[in-house]
Amino acid sequence: FDLGDFTEQALANILWSFAKSGEKKPELFQTLGDHIVVRSLDDFWPQALSHVVWAYANAGESHPELFKKIGDHIALLERL
Repeated sequence: FDLGDFTEQALANILWSFAKSGEKKPELFQTLGDHIVVRSLDDFWPQALSHVVWAYANAGESHPELFKKIGDHIALLERL
């Protein structure tokens, strides 16, 4: 499957669902994180970004490049 076919909300929902289930899937988090890093975050609604961050935190997964991109994106927003 092509991750480019997934909406921003779908990516956030997938991560949220796996984090909520408690099922450990580090390769899924790494793959989706790598994909989100190369996408424009301008298309993500703030709620979707918060779900992505929550999912990583709740699943105990890390993706420093993704977190930096999200942090930089939020810092440049005129309003949330």
